[in-house]
Amino acid sequence: MVQKAKILLVDDRPENLLALEAILSALDQTLVRASSGEEALKALLTDDFAVILLDVQMPGMDGFETAAHIKRRERTRDIPIIFLTAINHGPHHTFRGYAAGAVDYISKPFDPWVLRAKVSVFVELYMKNCQLREQAALLRLQLEGGGGRAAVGTSKEPAGLLAELSARLAAVEEQAEALSKQLDDESADAAAVATAAHLERKLTGLRRALDALEPGTGSGAPSVPSQN
Repeated sequence: MVQKAKILLVDDRPENLLALEAILSALDQTLVRASSGEEALKALLTDDFAVILLDVQMPGMDGFETAAHIKRRERTRDIPIIFLTAINHGPHHTFRGYAAGAVDYISKPFDPWVLRAKVSVFVELYMKNCQLREQAALLRLQLEGGGGRAAVGTSKEPAGLLAELSARLAAVEEQAEALSKQLDDESADAAAVATAAHLERKLTGLRRALDALEPGTGSGAPSVPSQN
């Protein structure tokens, strides 16, 4: 069973959180509420999130300050942040949002279809990265076995495990290629396009490492690409 991605919704007004949940429920992912910046940072200590929807105007720690804390933490600095705001003070205000690390800046009232589409892109990218990490973990397990034993916890021979890894990786490659084409067709946000390109580079490195394990490609053990 594929684990659902978590989406963090941060707003001090319960009615706004309820509206976001209604809009994003169609994505069938796990929606987590936070009613303040402090509560959001607490949630980020223990859970991994695909994307954060962050209200700008909140009492106490506002959205900009919350985003600054998120970007300073190594664990959370790469999580995409979409700012939501009910006010518009012009280009300077928008620039401040992007400077704080946001991938997008949406003014209320917003188009529910547009917001859902933007969030779905980052959810898909997150899921592809999770799949890639799983394939890399299996490959590391095979490498640590020295190529002469079956992986721990499975009865498959090395050749059979390599074939299974190759098939799983091919499925992720196909999905990543389709997602990249979708982003190109829709002229998506630069941050989403860059994230997709980074994912494809990691997939290429993993494919090369896997191909190097095939018989007749040399005895040296390849290095597994970093997942950072």
